[in-house]
Amino acid sequence: MMSSIFALSLVLLVIMISVGHQQGWTSFISMWLNFGALILLLTLITWHLPPLVLTIIFSILVLSITIFMGSDNIKATVPAFYASLLTVSVTMILVIITTHLAMAYGFGMEDSDDLQGMSVAFGINYIQVSIAITTMATLGAIAEASIAISSGMQEVLQKHPDLRPSPLFITGMHIGHQIIGTALNTLFFGFFGGLLSLFTWFAGLHYSPSMIINNQIMVNELDEVLISFIGVLISVPFTAWITCIYSKHQSINS
Repeated sequence: MMSSIFALSLVLLVIMISVGHQQGWTSFISMWLNFGALILLLTLITWHLPPLVLTIIFSILVLSITIFMGSDNIKATVPAFYASLLTVSVTMILVIITTHLAMAYGFGMEDSDDLQGMSVAFGINYIQVSIAITTMATLGAIAEASIAISSGMQEVLQKHPDLRPSPLFITGMHIGHQIIGTALNTLFFGFFGGLLSLFTWFAGLHYSPSMIINNQIMVNELDEVLISFIGVLISVPFTAWITCIYSKHQSINS
């Protein structure tokens, strides 16, 4: 198993360097740094450190790695980073609300056989863990949308340096409109593909549509993907607005 993962990682590295050159290598490193950050987050949670505080710290860390190592254009990365932070702050509030309302945290009925005879009372707040997982699951989509919009706006500014904030904001919104469709489809098919085996199980056990929709695992996954959808949508005006402010500030200082 590890040999196949190593082989695929090597193929990925070769392709990323072939296509992206130095930036491809940097992006590859950032991917593994983010992976290490997530492992560290889970480890610290098992050590009974507060999950919500860790989520805030590691969200900032992951966004920093993803955005600043994903692009070498500082004029695009700085507003994208601030826009991502603002977006994640809003989505985290939504995550806290929906997690308490849905009450789908913890283990589902499907986990009962694996957990039989084991104690699940090991002192970890499942609500906060669910909030942490859902919040971290939104970071990639939000960062991707923010950097795409900010980079597009900077390209426009390079060709039209005298463009005023109002038409620049409209330009950013237009760029956002172009990427929303593909971003939402990416999230949807990632969600569907990840749960395909579970859907097959539901079909084999003849679950009714109401049982599937109200299943604990399904609710958790739907919550994650819907929050990600919302995060991508609100990142569009946030990124366009912050990029306009940042560009105006840069032009004044220059």
